[in-house]
Amino acid sequence: HTGGLLFNYVTSEGNLMHQILFRGFIAKGREQCGRLTICNKLCYAVGGAPYQITGCALGFFLQIYLLDVAQLDPFYASIILFVGRAWDAVTDPIIGFMVSRSPWTRFGRMLPWIVFSTPLAVVSYFLIWYVPVIEDGKVIWYLVFYCLFQTLQTCFHVPYSALTMFISEDQKERDSATAYRMTVEVLGTVIGTAVQGQIVGMANPPCILAPGDNVTTEGLNSSLLLGQEVNTTVISPGITLDQTKTAYMIASGAICSIYILCAVVLFFGVKEKKESPRPRSELMSFWQGIGLVMGHRPYVKLVMGFLFTSLAFMLLEGNFALFCCYTLGFRNDFQNILLVIMLAAMLTIPFWQWFLTKFGKKNAVYIGTSSVIPFMILVVCVKSNLIITYMVSFAAGVGVAAAFLLPWSMLPDVVDDFQVQNPDSKGHEAIFYSFYVFFTKFASGISLGISTLSLDFAGYITRGCTQPENVDITLKVLVSAAPIGLILIGLVLFRSYPIDEERRQGNRKLLQEQRENEADSETDSTELTNMV
Repeated sequence: HTGGLLFNYVTSEGNLMHQILFRGFIAKGREQCGRLTICNKLCYAVGGAPYQITGCALGFFLQIYLLDVAQLDPFYASIILFVGRAWDAVTDPIIGFMVSRSPWTRFGRMLPWIVFSTPLAVVSYFLIWYVPVIEDGKVIWYLVFYCLFQTLQTCFHVPYSALTMFISEDQKERDSATAYRMTVEVLGTVIGTAVQGQIVGMANPPCILAPGDNVTTEGLNSSLLLGQEVNTTVISPGITLDQTKTAYMIASGAICSIYILCAVVLFFGVKEKKESPRPRSELMSFWQGIGLVMGHRPYVKLVMGFLFTSLAFMLLEGNFALFCCYTLGFRNDFQNILLVIMLAAMLTIPFWQWFLTKFGKKNAVYIGTSSVIPFMILVVCVKSNLIITYMVSFAAGVGVAAAFLLPWSMLPDVVDDFQVQNPDSKGHEAIFYSFYVFFTKFASGISLGISTLSLDFAGYITRGCTQPENVDITLKVLVSAAPIGLILIGLVLFRSYPIDEERRQGNRKLLQEQRENEADSETDSTELTNMV
């Protein structure tokens, strides 16, 4: 009897050791399988560049292009900008809904969307920067291709954003890949501003002197003006409008080439891993998703706060080129000023990353967002001076960096808080991100439409060498007074944001305990199955 007990004990111990070694071998295999090489991470990060490059080019230059190169009435330009941004906002949740229901292929679920949308996206983007011969069809032309590009770019960017969850099962590897991605995306904003700005800056659109203007070449910052009579007094010819149109097409062609190259690198450098089978919450409709996110108060307060601060920087982005050209008179330098803003943003993002980890995210919001206010006031109060403008632009870039980084750094905290309060509701992370993008894009469309329409009411003169005083005042409001007001409203709303550092750390510990409990449950189930 004793020998039998000893034999059973040794046998059970041997099985237990075998199970431990086997589970350790499986865990190590999964860890090795989930690891990403630096090349994989770089290829994944490169896929984020097209969205930022085209976004910067359109954000900084589309308004001035429609007004001074395509020569559209400001009213119609405002319609194009508003409808395009609003349509872009609507397509995000719709495309996300379609992507989540797309079948798995041998290339994955996300990568086919990226591959098939890229050729059509670059064609539609190129045609945005082409001035059609038919004068009466310009508005329809730009409206159709702007909305078409926004749709196709969404077909690229939404699957790309979701691809993070499918490149590795290791959370640390995904976080590392995301850090690579954020770095490349910030670099993409610099590339977009540099490529578009420097090419277009070599062929600034010629302007026409209105009767009564007393402007010298030096007063226009040595701009080259069009020698043409349209009931005006005209300055001698230099760069023609056709050359300016060609410059915009060359810039768009260069950006299209970069777009295609990034898509190819992403496709061949990243392998999408099939989603492991696990319980998923029931798929929600569009309106159910709105009810879910709006029912979580920290999310609502965070989105409302960032909605106003984001609108402030969008107004600054959309109108700063016109402000530099007409109010400050730097027609030949505005592209360099924009480049300084984006370079400053790229260089100071590591600082804000350190600041928010050292002093907390709410403090980073208050200091980072408000730091740009004194310089917004300075740029409209001080007499036009190129050196001061460059200094103000660099300081504004510091604030832009904070505005770029902080929303994406604080949204995960809200999602964690939701998961702590709703432990049985899983798989809804994408809803929080998609609706944040939806609200900000829709609001940005309204702001751009209203700002361009306000220029029309102020009496904006298409291709004018100078603008009426009302236009100068309107531009000062759009790049200074209005953004400052929106920033202050956003900061007031942030005061009621309930997730501070203490609550954030508490949520992190609770989620870690939940994951450990789930892992223990899975281990127990596996052991029970092996015993049976």
